[in-house]
Amino acid sequence: MTLMTPLVRPFTCLLFALSTVGAAAQSPPTATIDYETARRDRRLPATRAQGPITLDGRLDEASWAGAPLAKDFVQNDPREGAPATYDTEVRLLYDDRALYIGVFARDPEPGLIMVNELRKDFNTGSADGFQVVIDTFHDERNGYQFAINPMGAKWDAQMSNEGRDNNANWDGIWDVGTLIGDDGWYAEIEIPFKTLKFGPEAMQTWGINFQRRLRRRNENSYWSPLRRIHQLSRVSMAGAIEGLQGLRPGANIRVKPYALANFNKLAGVNVDKDYDAGFDVKYGVTSGLTWDFTVNTDFSQVEADEQQVNLTRFSLFFPEKRDFFLENSGVFQFGAGNTGGGGGANGGRQNASQDMIFFFSRQIGLSSTGDAIPLLAGSRLTGRVGGWSLGALNIQQREKDRSPSTNFTALRLRRDILANSDLGVMMLNKDPQGADHNRAFGADANFRFFRDLTLNFAAAKSATPQARVPGTGDDWYSKSSFGYRGNFWETRGAYQTIGSRFNDEMGFVPRLGVDNSEFYLGTHIRPKRFQGWLRETFPHFQIENFSKRGGGGLESRYMDWHWPVTLQNSTFIEIGTNPNVEVIEDRFAINSRRGIFVAPGRYEFKEHFILANSNSAAPFSMNLRYGIGDFYDGYRRNYTVGGTYRMNQHLNLSLSDQINDIDLSSGSYVTHLLTGRVNFYFSTKVFVNALVQYNTDTNQWSSNVRLDIIHRPLSDLYLVYNERHDSRSGALISRAVIAKMTYLFAF
Repeated sequence: MTLMTPLVRPFTCLLFALSTVGAAAQSPPTATIDYETARRDRRLPATRAQGPITLDGRLDEASWAGAPLAKDFVQNDPREGAPATYDTEVRLLYDDRALYIGVFARDPEPGLIMVNELRKDFNTGSADGFQVVIDTFHDERNGYQFAINPMGAKWDAQMSNEGRDNNANWDGIWDVGTLIGDDGWYAEIEIPFKTLKFGPEAMQTWGINFQRRLRRRNENSYWSPLRRIHQLSRVSMAGAIEGLQGLRPGANIRVKPYALANFNKLAGVNVDKDYDAGFDVKYGVTSGLTWDFTVNTDFSQVEADEQQVNLTRFSLFFPEKRDFFLENSGVFQFGAGNTGGGGGANGGRQNASQDMIFFFSRQIGLSSTGDAIPLLAGSRLTGRVGGWSLGALNIQQREKDRSPSTNFTALRLRRDILANSDLGVMMLNKDPQGADHNRAFGADANFRFFRDLTLNFAAAKSATPQARVPGTGDDWYSKSSFGYRGNFWETRGAYQTIGSRFNDEMGFVPRLGVDNSEFYLGTHIRPKRFQGWLRETFPHFQIENFSKRGGGGLESRYMDWHWPVTLQNSTFIEIGTNPNVEVIEDRFAINSRRGIFVAPGRYEFKEHFILANSNSAAPFSMNLRYGIGDFYDGYRRNYTVGGTYRMNQHLNLSLSDQINDIDLSSGSYVTHLLTGRVNFYFSTKVFVNALVQYNTDTNQWSSNVRLDIIHRPLSDLYLVYNERHDSRSGALISRAVIAKMTYLFAF
């Protein structure tokens, strides 16, 4: 790939010079650690509980006294290799039904313990907390993560390929009791075996590791030590619990029916009442494979999408939020995923280019505008058998308006090879009633060498009748990428091709008929001289090039020259410039409501910006961004002003306004995207969440208010209120009140 330009070379030289100076000034680890030796030493014998464990956080049962002890936690950030400021002691027990984890997190100043939320799936980075990862197959690739805070809030996730896919929307059946004392805080965690998948062996060894977060020092420490660049999902560096015997997953059958009442009102229309019911079934076919079946699937309780302002000629990306599609979604991940295009996740570049996604479940049961299309039924088989990962999904979508009844199928097979690499194949099929089918087939290979170097390859082909996708061109997709992340250097690159007739209707493909190349280089500098207040500075640059296939010339080029700084309390500041080149062949509407367009031509423009996000754990935090620069044939000023107030663990309030002030030859306009949130947590099982949005592009106010009462494990009572108004006249556009109850029967 020929990516270097005269503009990039000086910045590359500057990066090299800075990294040389920075490396010399880096604070070395306080203690030199042989991570492999440390990992082999972190082993615990499995010990059976001699009686019942009461989850009250007191650890006063007699069985705890004889439980094996994990202690001597080691920091990986900020002082890599140093002992934890306050040590954590963890004990493990098990019986025929569950695994028990007892935690004592020492803290001589318990009044300074930080807890901002009580909600389920809380923000684990903004408070004190404890996490455990369990690699039940001991394959050093996949596992389950469970996190708690000192007030008993819970977070859980499925992790695959050491965090290449981390599904925080997975929900397991488990429980915890906590207690804050004079010398720290305590927890007792119970994880039933029916929540986990594991092998059939009579005697088992599981990978396991623990993390403690001391938020006021912004410190992470681990039982089995990890380098600063790694997270808890790095299960190849986890310790182990050995000698688990007689584990039984039980019948592992879950039945979850729901009942629903829905009251809808559209402008000028009487209230439409709807009553419905359905159910989900989950069955453990083997200890490693799960079969799911859903009838009359409903997602009415899912939080509304956060709105976006589109300043490009391409489709916006909205993430999947529906539980059924998120569970075990890592099995269906194809290739390496997004390599990070767009210059960072902290707001440095807005409207960043989005990578192609081979299988994107939002294409099922949702229209292009995000409206729900009812699902009749679906089935899914996922899990592991030996060194194989298997995924099979089939969904029948009902007919609605212009969307015909459609069947969707996704098949995925992946084989583990070498120490931490895999090969896989995937097939997608969309079969709408009365129309031509759409199919896509792909194969991928993902390798990791020397722990920090990754190589990824993927290729796919679509198969669609000519009548459905007319025109010429090839129907292939391919991508090759690499990535390296060390303590100092971080770099990655990719090259992908997308044919003009590549038609993947079960994926997300923002561009067709392009060759795309990308290169990214940065260096992480931690100057010893300023370590009292400065954690890291990370100058980096990125270039991404899109050219038309067949020698058609440049379509887009994006460059990022960014210099972020992270302070010890997590305050983040970044400055940079984003040069752009866009070659427009056909006029496109950048604001269709106002009739403002961009004419064909070649445009070179550049944005300069500064942003700042203050300490996210403080009672009050701010996020600010200011950007100015040329924009197509005109000028753009953009501002983001936002703040969050955390009164206590019960009440969080946030408000932000994203403003674009744009002057083009075809017209001038200003957009506001106002987003407000109110989150009130009565307890760890009762929450109220409100999302209010005002968008001048659509001239609408919208609100989404949800009450969630967890009346038993994984069983909820939801009350949801949705409303939209025209912001000019105040007239009602739509209103909906939804009551939904679910009840889980687990056997």
